This record gives sequence, structure tokens and C-alpha cells, in this order.
Amino acid sequence: MVNHNNEPNAQPGWIERLIAYCARNPLITLVAITALTLGGYQALRQAPLDAIPDLSDVQVIVFTEWPGRSPDLVEDQITYPLTTTLLAAPGVKYVRGQSFFGLSFVYVIFEDGVDMYWARSRVLEYLNSATADLPDGVNPTLGPDATGVGWVYQYALRDTSGKRGLDELRSLQDFNLRYALEAVEGVSEVASIGGYQREYQVNLDPNKMASFGISLKKVTEAVKDSNNDVGGRILEVAGHEQFIRGRGYVRSVEDLESVVLKSTADGVPITVRDIGHVSLGPGMQRGQAELDGEGLTVGGVVVMRYGENALDVINKVKRRLDDLKAGLPEGVEIVPVYDRSVLIEDAIDTLKFTLVEEILIVSFIIGLFLLHIRSTLVAVITLPVAVLLAFIPMYYQGLTANIMSLGGIAVAIGTMVDAAIVIIDNIHKALSRWEEAEPDSPLAQRSRSDVVIGAMQEVGPSIFFSLLIITVSFMPVFALAGTEGRLFKPLAFTKTYSMGFAALLSITLVPALAVWLIRGNIRADKSRLNQWLVAAYRPVVNATVRRRWWVVGGALAVLAATYIPLKQLGSEFMPPLNEGSILYMPTALPGMSITEATKTLQTMDRIIAEIPEVDHVFGKVGRSTSPTDPAPLSMVETVITLKPKDTWREGLDWDGLIQEMDQKLRFPGMPNIFWMPIQTRTEMLATGIRSALGIKVFGEDLATIEETAVAIEQALQQDERTSSHTRSAFAERSTGGYFLDFTVKREEASRLGLNVGDVERVIMAAMGGTVVSQTVEGRERYNILVRYARDYRDNIEALERVLVPTSQGAQVPITQVADIEFRTGPPAVRSEDGQLVGFVFVDVKNTVGIADYVASAKQVVAENVDIPDGYRIAWAGQFQYFERAKEKLQVLVPATVFLIFFMLFMHRNSLIETLIVMLSVPFSISGSIWLLWFLEFKLSVAVWVGMIAVAGLAVELGLLMMVYLDIARRERLENDTLKTVSDLNEVIQTGTTQRIRPMLMTALSLFIGLVPILFSKGTGADVMQRIAAPLVGGVGSALLMVLVVFPAIFMIWRGRALKRETAEQSITQ
Repeated sequence: MVNHNNEPNAQPGWIERLIAYCARNPLITLVAITALTLGGYQALRQAPLDAIPDLSDVQVIVFTEWPGRSPDLVEDQITYPLTTTLLAAPGVKYVRGQSFFGLSFVYVIFEDGVDMYWARSRVLEYLNSATADLPDGVNPTLGPDATGVGWVYQYALRDTSGKRGLDELRSLQDFNLRYALEAVEGVSEVASIGGYQREYQVNLDPNKMASFGISLKKVTEAVKDSNNDVGGRILEVAGHEQFIRGRGYVRSVEDLESVVLKSTADGVPITVRDIGHVSLGPGMQRGQAELDGEGLTVGGVVVMRYGENALDVINKVKRRLDDLKAGLPEGVEIVPVYDRSVLIEDAIDTLKFTLVEEILIVSFIIGLFLLHIRSTLVAVITLPVAVLLAFIPMYYQGLTANIMSLGGIAVAIGTMVDAAIVIIDNIHKALSRWEEAEPDSPLAQRSRSDVVIGAMQEVGPSIFFSLLIITVSFMPVFALAGTEGRLFKPLAFTKTYSMGFAALLSITLVPALAVWLIRGNIRADKSRLNQWLVAAYRPVVNATVRRRWWVVGGALAVLAATYIPLKQLGSEFMPPLNEGSILYMPTALPGMSITEATKTLQTMDRIIAEIPEVDHVFGKVGRSTSPTDPAPLSMVETVITLKPKDTWREGLDWDGLIQEMDQKLRFPGMPNIFWMPIQTRTEMLATGIRSALGIKVFGEDLATIEETAVAIEQALQQDERTSSHTRSAFAERSTGGYFLDFTVKREEASRLGLNVGDVERVIMAAMGGTVVSQTVEGRERYNILVRYARDYRDNIEALERVLVPTSQGAQVPITQVADIEFRTGPPAVRSEDGQLVGFVFVDVKNTVGIADYVASAKQVVAENVDIPDGYRIAWAGQFQYFERAKEKLQVLVPATVFLIFFMLFMHRNSLIETLIVMLSVPFSISGSIWLLWFLEFKLSVAVWVGMIAVAGLAVELGLLMMVYLDIARRERLENDTLKTVSDLNEVIQTGTTQRIRPMLMTALSLFIGLVPILFSKGTGADVMQRIAAPLVGGVGSALLMVLVVFPAIFMIWRGRALKRETAEQSITQ
């Protein structure tokens, strides 16, 4: 026996002993493996399913409402105090703030690895201390325990009868569907969007109020007191308990109109009806929804709880909706407008089909070469077993089955059978020698099982070690952090698990099956296919050995030529992760009213709905009721659901469809952004960026921030280096909002006995209105709003006549105590870690990678934009992830290569041999680059992952060839027949040609097994193709290197050593 340390007759190691034990105790081995396989099957059935990994940071949203306040007030009094307090919380990476009209959003982003619910408890602790610094009546609340991938299902309500208004549909959504769906397990919240929220509106006539001497304060107090139920404890009557109730809830408009404000001297009551009128109207809207260009609608957004099984939650939601349909009003139907389960099922089906294809192809290749059904079964059985076993650690680790985790198994399929192939081939050769041995030879005296076990022990350690090297080669992927880490770690885990179990099965299950199944007529090297391969390959080896220096020189020249395509490859963070739906997000300049925004939304949806490939269009302008939705009123979010690809117009692809939409949707002042729903929401919540690339401008003054951001926008659109690749660039207008300021004149007010607060309370109540109470109508709740009638507040002249009551009972026009002035200011305020920031959103065309675009954009900005002192810019979005991944991989990849080198050296115990094996790595990278260039793929993190994987595979192929050559050489040394260079040539001929079958089986299983991924279509295919392309190209070039160049290098190395030994022997003699 020859062991992996090249020492004849050495004591067997633990691997050899394990192989022997499993081979001699196959029943125990099979029972144990079967039990584990059943456990893997159960883990597979219970594995949570999703389309892609959750790319969101661990974050906690703090949501605060302060109705009626402008963004700058919200920022100064709520967002800034909360932000600065939460910065000190443990584990916090950064804190982002957004202040809108009446709303504050604070996003606390934690370091990777922090538990979501631990983070929420820490934020609650710090909120307790921050609440004391906030205005009275302001209560911050935590947003749902959800992430950016939480929006799993959206629906719209359509009334086909025409009998129900938008207010009725909104009430149906808010008080019926919403609560029913929130009760579904796994749902964190259900948000509402669109329609109108009913509101009781008490509209007052200030002139009548003045004539009756009734102040606004008196009205609000009276209305509030008129809406209440009370309890009077218990009264015992005739032996029964009687619960005493005072019933006084407002039930109708008439109830409010009859509220008494005062009585005249004659005892005549003055009611609300006498000084105004009451109506049931729509509340203030900060968002609206539209369906298919047909008109306004009401929608619902189902937000999934963190860590839940997305497919399971969606199916439960759909079952609940089916149950609810029977109770809906006549003519009302629920229309799904975004259903993540379609994406999930498509993605999983794509990977399932690819996995089955790979297994069938690999099985066919093995069967074709072996021409022995039982031997083929030994190799093929290990595939599904290793795949199922990989789901056990996945289950306990909480990994979802998605395109990345299943993709890790897919790219490992070809490699997982390598060990079985090599072991089976060696068994075939050993049995052939055993059958042909002389009857009285020591070999013939051994039993068949001993021969089989010896053959497995001969190559088992080396092939086991090569699989470990492949596993170790993926270590850099585990070091990725942030979004890129969350995207690729599932792939790295599953590939590692698959390879680890494949390595384990190669020394446990394969020996047990081999002893049982490898019997009968084994043709081995006598098959016609093998003879053809040997006949074709032998001249190649002869030519290679004879012209070894030319071969090595040519190989180095090819390696050097790789620089040419490498320089032509672009760079990107990731290829588009096609989700099957499009999120269209144009943004208007600040100041657009809800009425104008709604008209624009309907026009956009109508244009989109006319495109033949579009199934549904659900448009949203402004925000829903969810704290996970920080959209301003100027921002449109339209979910475009597409028809199946096979129904599209001939020749139209994804990019062509986006381009057609971009050309049709040209609205002045509203640049287009097209992206994917999941990725967009993840980015918006994590960074605030809603495009593939964002530029942050930090500074102290919003006006200067806006000026700098607009200059960047114009530079990118006008400079020829970036303009042709820029679909749109839009700088947020940080000071573009319109304000009507009432500045209190303190001295004039004080002469009338008024403080600033007295005047401002009139401004809040009379103009904007004050919610004084809330009606209770069964399960429904509606606000009661008191304010001046519209005629007294819809123009500047009317506002100037607003009356302010003085301490003496008189009422004076507000112009006596305040100046009125139109101004511009911030429509929204953004901050990060307490510092003000403005964004530039850039939508980059697919003609260039993000990294290449940023390289040009940085030059354009540096040359054309003057960044003021004290201000800075930061490039965010996908470029930020690309740079972070690049920085880590530049350190970790060389470290991993050194680790592989060290492991190889410890295994082979030869520096030169280790260096020769490592030569396969640069040649595999060369093949990867050439194929990427041919396919016009850009360098991305997905491509780097593929290159990391191919490095381990190349080392495996090189190690296998070195093992085969070394076995042939050792046999000659043991027989003392290695004397001359001619003998060495025979060694190379034997070691290469006689082992061409396992080498080709191994390489073709890798190569052809990956072809289905390379040419796959459907959800997730773009990413998987970028991983598979380097593997296919690298395995191909590594195979050529091993089969053609390795014999030449071995001849140069061993030939010199042989000549030196021969010369030393002749001198000694």
C-alpha cells in the first residue's frame, strides 16, 4: 500500500482505518447514514423558503407622530434628541433620522450578529431617558419587528358595483381586513394605503363666533365633553345587579351639531349648528393608491415578522383572505398586486430543475465512463445523500432555502462525486490487476474485499484531503460582512456543508457500498471508450514530454495574455437580481399637492398598463401607515407585475422593457428610477438610498447641502464621461418646500395680554384644525376635527382676518399680533449620526458597472463641483458594498491561497510538488477571465465567489494528477525499474494515460455539471450564471493545464533529479 506521505508500508492513518471499518461493517454504516439521511429529509421539509436571503441590517425603527408640525420643528424637537440619545446604545453602527411633516423616523442600525429582539429592548431602554426631552404629548413608538424584506404581500380593493366610496373601502380595510390579517401567525403588521379616512369635521364661522362671543377654545372643550360614555358602578334592583352606564358617544353629524356652547340671557341654547356646520369628510391625506390606471383605490400591505418563513406566511395570508371574501360587501373584490410567493416558487423551481439536471448529467457521465451499473450507483447514491445531509446544519442554523443557499449546493454537485469517482476507478484497476495476477503471487492470495479496501485506502486520504482544500478555499466568503456577506454566506455555508458531507461519505458510505456493489464483470480499462481515450491522449503526452520547454513557455504566454481581456472587464457589485416585478420610483420636486400627485400617478399607471407585458400596476404616492414606509408625498412607488416571459413580444428582453418604459414615462421634473421591490426596500430602510447608487452630502447648512447636491446632479448629467450611462440623477431639494410663516410680534401681543402660545394655539386650531376627540362606532374609530370653515382659511386675505381672543374677552385680527410671510424651507430633513445630510439618487444604465461608473463620476465631481469647507460627500448604495467586499477579499484571498499552500505542503511534504500543484490556480483564473470576457460579464462579487471556488477545484485536479504520477513512479521505484529518463517517460505515460478516465470523469462532472447553471433562465439566474461562469472557464483551463502542462513540468522536475541521482551513482561506482 502507498499512503499519502509517499512512504511504503507505513502504518495506516485514521482515514485508512475508518475506510477499513466501514467496508467491513457495511450494515452498521448504512443504517447510520440512512438515519442521518431521514433527518436531512425532515430538515428539508421544514426549511423556511424565500427568494433571496434577507439582506437587511439589524435595525430598529422609532416612529413618532407630532401632527401639524413642519419638518424643521420635528427635526429640532424630536428626531435630533432621539438620534443623539440612541447613538450611545451598545452595538449601534449608525443612526439615521428623517423628519417629515408631522412625522419622525429614526433608524437605529446595529452591528452584524446582534439579535433583533435584544436590539429592540436596548432601544426601549434609551427611549425612556429620551422621552423627558420631547414635547408634551409626544410618544415615540417602536416600528414593527420586520426588515426590508418584510413587504411580502400587497393587495387592492376593487368595487365593481360602483356603490361604495373610497371612504367605505378604507374603513373596510382599516377595521376589518387589517385586524383579521394581523392575527395570522408570522404577520408583524398590516398597513393601509389610499382612499379616504372618515373624519367628523366641525367647520366654524369666526364671524358668528364673534357675534355670540364664543371663543375657539370654548368650542373645542364643548365638543370634547360631548363625546363620552361613563360608568356608574353597580345598582342592586330586585336581587339583580344592574350595571350603570352613561351613554354619550357621538353617533352622527346631528349629535355634534346639537352640542350646546352657551345660553343667551333668555335661556336660549347656542349650539354648534348656530356658528358653523358639521360634515363627515375625508381626513388629511399623506398618501394615495391607484390600480391599473382605472382610478383611486384602497390597498393593504402585509409586513412579515423578522425571521419567519415567507412562503408559509404568504400562504396563510392568502388562505385568510379566501375566508374573508365570503363576508365582503357585494361587488367588493380583493386584487393581489404583489405576491412574493410567485417569486419564491419560481426561484426554488429554477434551482430544483437545475439540481435535477446536474444530478442526471453527472450520473450519465459516470455511467458512460464506468460502463458498470453497480459502480455507477455507488457514486450516484452519494449525491442525494450529501444534499439531504447538508440541510441538517442549515435547519439548525436557521438558513432559508433560497436561490443563494440552494445555489451553493448546485455549484458543488460536480465536486461532490469526485471522491467516489477516484475511489471507484482505483478499485476497478486494483480488481483488474487482482484478476490477472498469477495464482501463486501475493496479490492473488488476497481476498476480493481486501483488494477493494486496499484500493480505497491508497487514494482515499489524498482525495479526502483535496475535498478539504476545496472547503477551505471558500473561507474568504465567510469573512464578507454587511449586505454582501448576507447575500453570499448562505451559498458558502451550503457549499461547505455539501462538500464536508461529501468528503465524509467518501470514507464511510462509499467503502460500505463499494464492498457490496462493485462485483461482476468489470471492464475497467478494457472498455472501448477508455481505449479510445488512451489512444488519443498518449500522443499528446509524448509530444508534451518531448517539447516540454515549449509547452511550459506556451502556457506562460497564454497566462500573460490574460491581461488583455482582464483590462476589458468592467466592474459591478452584483448583476441585477431579477425579482420578476419592477418597482418604478419617479420623484417630483417638493411642494406638489396630494391632488396634483394623484393626477400624475393615475396618468403614469395608465401609460404603464397599456404595455402588453404588464399584468397589474399598483401605484402609490406618499406613504402608507407603516413605520417601514418613509416615503414623502413627492415620491411615487409603482409595483409593476409582469406577465409570464413566454407571452412577451418576440425579441423583447428585460432591459428592452425597462428602456421602453423609460421612454414613455417622461414627466417634467420627475426623473425615472427602475429597480426591484425587495432590494429597494432593503436599501431604503438601511441607507435611505432608493437607487443602485447614491451620493450623500454631509454638512451644517441645508441650503449649502442642496446647492452642492444640485451641482453634482448637473455635472453627472452633462459631462460626457457619465451622461451616456446615466438614466437619471436627482438631487433632493433640501430647501424646496413652501411655507406660510406666522411670526408672533411679542410686544404687540403683550400689550393685549397675549403670550406666544396663545397666538400659536389659534394658528393650530383655526387653520390646521385640532383633533379634539374620537368617535366609537362599534369597532370603528373616527376623529373629530374642529377648525375654521374653508372660506375663512383658503387665501391670504381670509387668514389675515383670523381672530385671536384676548384676556379681556375681545377678539383681534391675527395681523395685529403676527406678521405673515411666504417662505421656502425644508420639505424633509435627513440626518445621519446627528449630522445633516442630503442625497443624490443616480440610476445607472446597464451599459456600465457601478464600480466603473463611480470611477468616472468621482473624476467628474472632483473637476466640476466645488465642495465647500466643512462639507463632505460619501458614495453609498451598491458601490459602498463593492468597495467593502473588494477591500476584504484583497487581504483574505492571498491569505487563503497561502493556507491552501501550507496544507498542501504538510500533506505532500514536498515544496516543489506543492508549488507545481499550486500552478493550477493561476491557470484556472486565466480560463475564468477568458470566458467572462467572451460572455461579456462584468467582474462582481458573484464572479469573485466563483473564482474563489474554482481555485479549490483547480488544486484538486492538480493534486489528483500529482498523486497518479507519484503512484506510477513509486511502483517503479519499488520494482527498481526507474533508472533512465526513458523509464521516467514510461512512468509519465502510465500515470497519465492509465488515469485519463478518472481525470476526465472528475473534470467533466465539474464542467458539464455547471453548464445547466450557466445557461439557466428564470429568477436568480443572472447571479448564478456569474458564479458558474468562472467555474466552467476555470475548470476547463485547469484541466488542460493538468493534462498537458503537468506532464512536461513533472518531466523537467523529476528528470533533473533522476539525472543527478544517476550521476551520483556513477561517481560512487
